[in-house]
Amino acid sequence: MQKIKKFSFLFLTFVVVMGCNTKNKEDHSAHQDGESILYTCSMDPQIKEDKPGKCPICHMDLTPMKKDNSASNEIALSDQQIKLGNISTQNIEETNSSLKENYTGVLTINQEQIKTISARAMGRIEKLYFKTTGDYVNKNQAIYQLYSEDIAIAKQDYFAASKQLTMPGDFGKNAKNMLQAAKQKLLFYGLSNAQIESIKDNAQISPYTTFYSTYSGYISEIAATEGSYIMEGGAIIKLAALSTLWLETQVNVNYAKSLKIGQSATVSFTDYPTKEVKAKISFINPEINPDSRLLLIRMEIANPNLFLKPGMQAVAKLTQSNKKGLFIPTDAVIRDENATYIWVEKSHGIFENVMVETGVEANGMIEIKSDLDSTKKVVVSGAYAINSEYIFRKGSDPMAGMKM
Repeated sequence: MQKIKKFSFLFLTFVVVMGCNTKNKEDHSAHQDGESILYTCSMDPQIKEDKPGKCPICHMDLTPMKKDNSASNEIALSDQQIKLGNISTQNIEETNSSLKENYTGVLTINQEQIKTISARAMGRIEKLYFKTTGDYVNKNQAIYQLYSEDIAIAKQDYFAASKQLTMPGDFGKNAKNMLQAAKQKLLFYGLSNAQIESIKDNAQISPYTTFYSTYSGYISEIAATEGSYIMEGGAIIKLAALSTLWLETQVNVNYAKSLKIGQSATVSFTDYPTKEVKAKISFINPEINPDSRLLLIRMEIANPNLFLKPGMQAVAKLTQSNKKGLFIPTDAVIRDENATYIWVEKSHGIFENVMVETGVEANGMIEIKSDLDSTKKVVVSGAYAINSEYIFRKGSDPMAGMKM
C-alpha cells in the first residue's frame, strides 16, 4: 500500500512537471512567432495580420512572411534573393560622357520666307489667275484682277491732270502737281509705272485693274475667291520660298536644358536614307508641353536644290560632347508621382532608397544631379526587384507621401 502511494505521488509530480514544460514551450513558441512571423496577402500586400486567416479584400489565404524590423526606407535581402533578383551594384564616379540622342520631326515651310500678296484697295475680285496651292508663281506674273471704284477715281484724276499739262499759265503748273499727286496714289494702290503711264493713252478709264506678283514662290495658301469683296489689306494668296525649310521636333526636357541656339545637328531623311545634312538650332520653345513633358525645338535646313519637301519625315541627331556628371543606367532610377529615387547598398544585404534629382537622359544612361555618398554603392540593375519586394513586405511605396 505504501508503495502504491509512493508511485502515485511520483506519477502526479511527473505529469505536473511535463505540463509546465509544455506550457512554457508553447508560450515561448507563441512569443517567438509573434516576433518573427506576419501573415500577408500576395495580392494585397498592405494587409498584415499576426495570425493565419483570409484576406479581408480578396479572401485569399494569408501567407506567412518574416517580419521586417529594418528602418522605414530600408530593406534586408538574403544572398539568394540578391542572386534571383539579378541585383548588382557599383561605385559611381563623375565621368565625361558624349551624349547622343535621335529625335524624329517633320519638315515644314519656313514661316519667315512666306510672303503675302494683299489687296491695296477695297474692291471685288473679278478673277484669280492661280487657284491651286503648290503652283509656282514667278515674279511679275498676273495674280488677280480687282474691280475698285477708288482706283478708278485715282486713274481718272491722273488722266485729267495729264491732259491739262499742255494748258497755258497756271493751269499747266497746277496740272503738274496734280499729276504727281495722282501718280503717288496709284503707286500706293499697287500699280506699276508701266500701268500708270498707259492711262495717258486711254480716254476710257477702266475700273478693272490687274495686279502682278512682286515675289517668286510656291502658293502655300489662297485666301480669297473670285467674286468676293475684299477690304484694303486683305490677303489674296501666300507664297513660300522653299530654299530653306524648318525641322521641328520635340526633345526630352532634361536633355533640352543643355541645348542652345546655334548648336549643330546632323539630319537624315526617311525618303533619302543615305543623305545627311548639317543644321543649326534656330529656336527653342520656352514653353514645355505639360502632357508629354517635351520641348519643341526648331532647326533651319538648307534646301538649295529643292529636293526636300514640306511634310517629309526627318531625324535630328543631337550630340553633347564631354558632358561631365554622374551617370547610371536609366533602369536604375525609380519614378513615380511622388518622387524619383534610387536604391543604394548601405551594407551587405541592406538597401536603402535615396531621393535624387535627375538631369540629361540619353544612350540608356541618366544623369544624377544630387550629391551621393561615395562610400555607398548604387544599385545599377535589379532596382525594380528591390522595389517590388519592399512594397510586398511593407505594403507601401518607399516614397509614399513625399514629393520632390
